[in-house]
Amino acid sequence: MLLLSQLFTHLIHQGTLVIVDARGRRRVFGGRHPGPRCALRLHTEGLAGRLLVNPQMALPEGYMQGILTLEEGTLDDLLEIIMVNRKHLNTFLSVRILSAFLGMLQPFIQNNSLARARQNVAHHYDTSNDIYRLFLDRDMQYSCGYFAHDDVTLEEAQKAKKEVILRKLALRDGMKVLEIGCGWGGLAMTLAQRYDLHVTGVTLSTEQYDLACQRVNEAGLGSRINLQLMDYRALKGRFDRIVSVGMFEHVGRPHYREFFKKSFELLDDHGVMLLHAIGSKRPLRIAHPWVEKYIFPGGYIPALSEFLPAVERAGFWVTDLEIWRRHYALTLRAWKERFRACREAVITMRDETFFRMWEMYLAGSEAQFLHGGLMVFHLQLTKAVGTLPLTRDYMNSASVPSRKAS
Repeated sequence: MLLLSQLFTHLIHQGTLVIVDARGRRRVFGGRHPGPRCALRLHTEGLAGRLLVNPQMALPEGYMQGILTLEEGTLDDLLEIIMVNRKHLNTFLSVRILSAFLGMLQPFIQNNSLARARQNVAHHYDTSNDIYRLFLDRDMQYSCGYFAHDDVTLEEAQKAKKEVILRKLALRDGMKVLEIGCGWGGLAMTLAQRYDLHVTGVTLSTEQYDLACQRVNEAGLGSRINLQLMDYRALKGRFDRIVSVGMFEHVGRPHYREFFKKSFELLDDHGVMLLHAIGSKRPLRIAHPWVEKYIFPGGYIPALSEFLPAVERAGFWVTDLEIWRRHYALTLRAWKERFRACREAVITMRDETFFRMWEMYLAGSEAQFLHGGLMVFHLQLTKAVGTLPLTRDYMNSASVPSRKAS
């Protein structure tokens, strides 16, 4: 407890953290500056040592396993305390050594070959469609919504997100559209319902693919939506529009050049591509170790500086870039609240450990968007300089125009 006390004495400057160890000894840290107050109980002797050596893994893992519990405050309070004080964490030698070691492993961890990419996607997305139904909107949009203001509902925000995407794609009837990472088919169905065009969607998740095909067929859109259970790298042909929402986070830094080169190859000479993905305002260099192990193996959240060189080398024009700052925090808060409200259902489907793991994932992700420098970017790309109108007015119209007959 002595060494751990030294760690938290140095770490906690804002808010107050109380730790009760396995022997019942109680220590109070921080309180010098206003912030949340939280009390943790460590239920095993070894947890204190793990927190000292690798706090980024030990704390969320301890919560997930139930050997670290909250006696005062909430998980959200704890995560806020951690996030607002995180700048002091890298002053510790053990953290710096571990980060350097993980940094050396990143090329291997993020080497998403065809086989590994499928395994990584299955780890997260093939959990169970019934789990996702509990907390997503009715259209099962598993990406950032667009909030015109804070009190927009999740359903409204996800519908608005799709509207923004449709505007930025500058669609016309008769086009061929590719969606890289089509999820449960919601965006593909919206595209086909709003325009007279043909959509090809690809995913590596069997759970998503099966449900997406079912939804497409039930909506009577099977003749205009072609879903494929395949890696985007195996695609052939040319498309007038390419859209990818929430998939780029799974590409991995070693594959950015490959991703944009393939996208350039697939896009028509007068086509438009829109990439919607999570980014960071500064390079992270390594994925969070707990998230890498339990949530998104092989994933990485890039800074713009880490992938824009690959965009340039592929030959694209960057025709528009928009940064969404708090939108994903609001999306995650809605998911988190819905997930917590379904606690008993989740435990019945899986178990208490699974519930705690996903609660930590959703709450921790929200905290990262509020305090950790994460955002969502919309990157619009073309091959030709004159593909799109001179101004952005076509993106900001009150409604998305469609030439499809009503």
